[in-house]
Amino acid sequence: RDGAEALDYLFRRGTFADRGIESPAVVMLDLQMPKVNGIQVLEQMKADKVLMNIPVVVLTSSRESKDLDRCIELGVSAYMVKPVTFIDFVEATRNVGRYWALVHKPVNNPTLLEHA
Repeated sequence: RDGAEALDYLFRRGTFADRGIESPAVVMLDLQMPKVNGIQVLEQMKADKVLMNIPVVVLTSSRESKDLDRCIELGVSAYMVKPVTFIDFVEATRNVGRYWALVHKPVNNPTLLEHA
């Protein structure tokens, strides 16, 4: 629901304190979240020795180069500009999931995924 809840989940705090010790295979992160924004979540993830290695796919409506540049600087794995329609959004996120499950091989440069 918001960035603070995402951090609680990732760091197993609060209502998520009892979740298993396994880490997510990939995190899909929106930049525009209440309480704590996506860049702040990404900063905290990449500063943590355990979470820093989890691939992060940013899903955002932002086409701002400063957002993309900051995400790249922090080590994001992919940056995807959200499609406008819900149906296109569902299909794009499905494709991201397929990509991560079947195709993705870690590299030093992030993937920029833009839905036309």
